[in-house]
Amino acid sequence: MKIAQVAPLTESVPPKLYGGTERIVSYLTEELVALGHEVTLYASGDSETRAELRAGCARALRFDEACRAPLAYEIMMLERLAQDAAAFDIVHFHVDCLHLPLFRRLNTPFLTTLHGRLDIPELAPLYAEFSEAPLVSISRTQRRPLDWASWAATVPHGIPADLLAEGIGAGGYLAFLGRICPEKRPDLAIRIALESGRKLRIAAKVDKVDREYFERDIRPLLGAPGIEYIGEIDDRRKSDFLGQAAALLFPIDWPEPFGLVMIEAFACGTPVIGFERGSVPEIVEDGVTGFVVDGPADAVAAVRSVRALDRARIRREFDRRFTSRRMAEDYLALYRSLAGAAQPSLAPA
Repeated sequence: MKIAQVAPLTESVPPKLYGGTERIVSYLTEELVALGHEVTLYASGDSETRAELRAGCARALRFDEACRAPLAYEIMMLERLAQDAAAFDIVHFHVDCLHLPLFRRLNTPFLTTLHGRLDIPELAPLYAEFSEAPLVSISRTQRRPLDWASWAATVPHGIPADLLAEGIGAGGYLAFLGRICPEKRPDLAIRIALESGRKLRIAAKVDKVDREYFERDIRPLLGAPGIEYIGEIDDRRKSDFLGQAAALLFPIDWPEPFGLVMIEAFACGTPVIGFERGSVPEIVEDGVTGFVVDGPADAVAAVRSVRALDRARIRREFDRRFTSRRMAEDYLALYRSLAGAAQPSLAPA
């Protein structure tokens, strides 16, 4: 198939450091190429891919301090894509909703994977207006605020099977990985570590919008015994960081649509202790790949039980459910269905 993948321009594909959506776009794109498909990636010019890259800007806009109007690049990229659209069997968007008015007026089949939270009031009338546009959710839970929308499928995320190596948890510490912000609750991760008597290593970015929160609420806690903040890490350091951890803490306080870090931990054989919010109960098999808990007290109790979990089985569950090959095959089935439905029937009248 001739497939276009359309990524946000905020981060490169894959991102150099933190970045969930662009990371998934990269994994999907490379698997589709490996499966023999002709893939064109619309992304920032500093992206790295075996697909044909059509750059919407020279470099990821997050790192372009001179850029004052990022939307201008997004619109120009969509215009170029519209000019190219007839060359593709399917166009797969990962950019929320900006493309919807344009592509309802074109004949090329397309779909949109929604990567964010959907419990935002303005989204209901938006997706009601564009009810013909097929949508993909990344978890069943993500759909709930818009359960009436035009859902074509749920396709959970996946990562390459050989990206991260299984570890044995020899470091004995608890891990927190991702982003420091109020909804991720790093303060509760610190509390859980202190109350369970475990060291905690925090590998996370701090966005500009969360800098005040970090300075006010988190930095004062970093001086506690056994609490170590190491900043952002790249993929090369994740195997060691996660593989040596006794468990990953995921004490979220928002309706997380997926939580890529959870399956990264599974790839390392590391159990996840996650709060019962958002997609956590779908991803964590309680008592097998980790524990789904109600709050900090239950999380502390779960820390004491992680040694009973089989890390080799956690890795096997990752291989069964959360590889990028499985994700790509799920999407290909959907692409073929949508592209086939767009073709005129060849059956005799």
